[in-house]
Amino acid sequence: MGIEQAYVDAHPASRALYERARRVVPSGVTHDSRYLRPFPIYAARAQGSRKWDVDGHEYIDYVMGHGALLLGHNHPAVMGPAAEQLSRGTHYGASHQAEIEWAEEVIRLVPSAEAVRFTSSGTEATLMALRLARAHSGRPAVLKFDRHFHGWHDYVIGSSRYGAAAPPGVPAATLDTVVVVAPQMHVVRETVAGRDDIGAVIVEPAGASSGTIPLPRGFLQELESFCRQRGLLFIMDEVVTGFRWTPGGIQQEEGLSPDLTTLAKILAGGFPGGAVAGRRDLLDQLAFPAPGEHAEKVGHPGTFNANPLSSVAGTACLREIADGRHQSRSRALASRLRTGMNAELHRLGLPGFVYGQASEFRIVLGGDTVPTPRDYDPRDLPLELLSAGSSRETERLLNLSLLTRGVHLFGNGGTTSSVHTEDDLAQTVEAWAAALQALCDESVLPS
Repeated sequence: MGIEQAYVDAHPASRALYERARRVVPSGVTHDSRYLRPFPIYAARAQGSRKWDVDGHEYIDYVMGHGALLLGHNHPAVMGPAAEQLSRGTHYGASHQAEIEWAEEVIRLVPSAEAVRFTSSGTEATLMALRLARAHSGRPAVLKFDRHFHGWHDYVIGSSRYGAAAPPGVPAATLDTVVVVAPQMHVVRETVAGRDDIGAVIVEPAGASSGTIPLPRGFLQELESFCRQRGLLFIMDEVVTGFRWTPGGIQQEEGLSPDLTTLAKILAGGFPGGAVAGRRDLLDQLAFPAPGEHAEKVGHPGTFNANPLSSVAGTACLREIADGRHQSRSRALASRLRTGMNAELHRLGLPGFVYGQASEFRIVLGGDTVPTPRDYDPRDLPLELLSAGSSRETERLLNLSLLTRGVHLFGNGGTTSSVHTEDDLAQTVEAWAAALQALCDESVLPS
């Protein structure tokens, strides 16, 4: 039986729900990354490193809430306070103590944070960061890097994994204020020298698409220095990397001090939430002027900004991960997983790599090199291969095959949590080996 048919036969309840969803939701999914032919799985519950679907299948989960769950599903340090808050209310329509405590934790952990403003998502956070940058600099254009993802709003969706260079529905006038370049310092210098309207630079500090294509060594430090020299605002988008690489994100690990930092995912402990943190003078553009002053204020409403439930869960999560032990454990687990998966590629003689940074892993199948049984720093791998990635059909069938064997990836890889176990890793490597063999048997990969 083929990979796809085995998947279809094993998931009748998910298939039925997908057919139902297609009648009311475009393509039956509520997030582009969840689209999977012939249909995605439908989850019923989750706990720790595992989740279960409506057909009763159990999965080792590497989606981990799209990277929001460093502590895994339903961690008691977060769920206890959240459950208590549910009984007190979810939206007061008023200020509350929990939002202050949440802000204090962000400022305590993020090295560059002098002040913080909460949003409901990472997309909203980057939108606000760009608005603050424009208001401060008076210059309309922002420089971003090719394939770097900063959310789905008009200013950043272009040239990312979710949008082409000119995405449908985005006005050309908007695109004219966004300069997309390769992450090479000589290109950055030449571009800025040729325009006088660029006021800010935004970057995914792990590299394009959550580290799928890494930045060169030393690039962030050189970029920060250049921004300082040219009077450009340096914005680090740590929605993915914040609190995951270290308690203070990549900026703590690399010794950087961005002007603005965008945050989400781990920030809210698995609940909706985002934030912009950074220099007080930049955030104070959101402040109301004192009586008699006539300063122009940057407006920012938002129904669910710092709602009590997200505030309590986020505060509890940040306090739990503040000492770095959860980051250290999840990083060590990811490294061992990458090594074990590469060992199977080596055993089968298949070209490709499993690579990554911190507690993430990425998969590329193809190229000419069979890996050795070890971990790989993506900056030591051929950028052409990482940029090309696996073919879409190979990635699709790999995901189907692994789902049938009880492993749920997030597209071309995933993230480990601090609650994954050695048994999880062993079962994943076993499923990986069987899935690779199935791909070979269907001539998707060379046997």
